[in-house]
Amino acid sequence: MKQLILIRHAKSSWELPIQDFDRILTPQGIKDANLVAASIVNHLPKDYVVWSSPANRAMETATIFAKNMKYPFTKILFNKDLYTFNEITLEKIIKSCAEEINCLIVFGHNEAITNFVNKFGDVYIENVPTSGFVHISFTSKGWKDINTGKIGKTVFPRDLK
Repeated sequence: MKQLILIRHAKSSWELPIQDFDRILTPQGIKDANLVAASIVNHLPKDYVVWSSPANRAMETATIFAKNMKYPFTKILFNKDLYTFNEITLEKIIKSCAEEINCLIVFGHNEAITNFVNKFGDVYIENVPTSGFVHISFTSKGWKDINTGKIGKTVFPRDLK
């Protein structure tokens, strides 16, 4: 059985004249990320691996979650290919995960996350919001064989306010 947790980066700012890759989190984004992270700590499996887009907003979100989860920042794998908005690219990256890993946590971007969830999950989600957490379980023995999975838990900031 494989478990996948997808987390969309927290709310980021469009106010600064910088490249999309370099956008930073807003104060509300930081608050929401901490809120969701604190609420899911007891839901996490014992062992997992964390991957993240290296875009600043995803990296900041992953850092907030890692701190709450007591997961060493140095163990997060930052993969430039996760800076994608395309679910096909996201699918290829997830399916490349080593077979000995049973739970993968990925910090990334929309539209890729929402579209991936709707392709592989058993419940339609109109939009995975910023700081949104979606846990999907697959009966597959290997990542390359994942298909329709069961969404076991979702946590969105609006659910916690």
